[in-house]
Amino acid sequence: MAIRLTDKIVKELPAPALGNRVHYDDEIKGFGVRVTAAGAKAFVLNYRAGGRERRITIGSFPDWPVKGARDRAAELKRQVDVGADPMVRRHAERHAPTMNGLADLYREVHLPKKRPGSQQADETTLRLHVLPKLGRHRVADLRHTHIAALHREVTKKAGPIAANRTYALVHKLLSLAVKEGWIATNPATGIERNPENKRERFLTPTEIGRLTEALNAHPNKQSGNAVRLLLLTGARRGEVLGAAWSDFDLDAGVWTKPSHATMQKKTHRLPLSAPALRVLSDMRAGAATDHLFPGRTANEVQGNLKRFWATVTKAAGIEGARIHDLRHTHASILASSGLSLPVIGALLGHTQAQTTARYAHLLDAPLRAATERAGAVIMGAGKPGGDVVPLPAGRGRRA
Repeated sequence: MAIRLTDKIVKELPAPALGNRVHYDDEIKGFGVRVTAAGAKAFVLNYRAGGRERRITIGSFPDWPVKGARDRAAELKRQVDVGADPMVRRHAERHAPTMNGLADLYREVHLPKKRPGSQQADETTLRLHVLPKLGRHRVADLRHTHIAALHREVTKKAGPIAANRTYALVHKLLSLAVKEGWIATNPATGIERNPENKRERFLTPTEIGRLTEALNAHPNKQSGNAVRLLLLTGARRGEVLGAAWSDFDLDAGVWTKPSHATMQKKTHRLPLSAPALRVLSDMRAGAATDHLFPGRTANEVQGNLKRFWATVTKAAGIEGARIHDLRHTHASILASSGLSLPVIGALLGHTQAQTTARYAHLLDAPLRAATERAGAVIMGAGKPGGDVVPLPAGRGRRA
């Protein structure tokens, strides 16, 4: 029998001997309080939707007072009256994908397409920054403010560069969510990144000389050869350390990097210089496996080279230089030799001109020498001993 529920009445309701019992309210049909044999009390609402009887739990007593529970029951009844089913909506919300689930999808769909180093970097960013903060959030509930707050937090804890990389990964994750239809728009769009100053560290000829002496003196010839090849080819560290002898044609003097080993995911054919071929020929004579730099794991090979680099640069008196700066040094030598940016980009394996453009200022010396030569020829034209400059006949049009 329905009764007028009050907080006092609900508090004094006895527990049944077994199971549970629902005491219904006389004001809202289907609204009541369920009491279990253990004495737990919770407000419920019975309703009919889609031809089925349903019962939805509103909340436990005394966390929910009777008035609040009754108001919530009235709101749910209004939803039912317009054709909604609160139970279906609640089920959908409970099973809505979270950022943890989105990260799993990203690992399945996109991560295998990336290079091992990039895979490891993404996993580290997810583990340290993204999932501890956003993992349990439902994707549909994420707002611009959540992403901005994460960016600020990582900036304080790990620095501006790490924050930018974290933001880029979150943006990529949420773009995947848009593609999958989980959300309509990407809430990470429009967040201002931290300014980044591009490093421009090139080894000077003197430093290269000292580095060569340190490499020759060090007993670790394998790591020494890795450094030599990095400097002589301008290749990325992962490309050199993961190279296989089957990628090389030493007779033709060509290294064909397979698409899975390059950042651009495209095969890159690189002509090799005579010094690079000498290094490779010496290594080939003593090779026992198909890999130039064998090791139990890629991380072990990378770690060994990192420690070796710290040792030889210290011995050579070189400060502030990373292994990747060997690639920049190779590019700077190409530019200073007068090669064009497209040629430099082709040798480095760049697919976008703006990537190579960072070396444009290094073309000043050969360009200045060329323009000085042109100026000397022009100014000397017609003078005794001066060069004669034949000019094309004019056709009345501007160049």
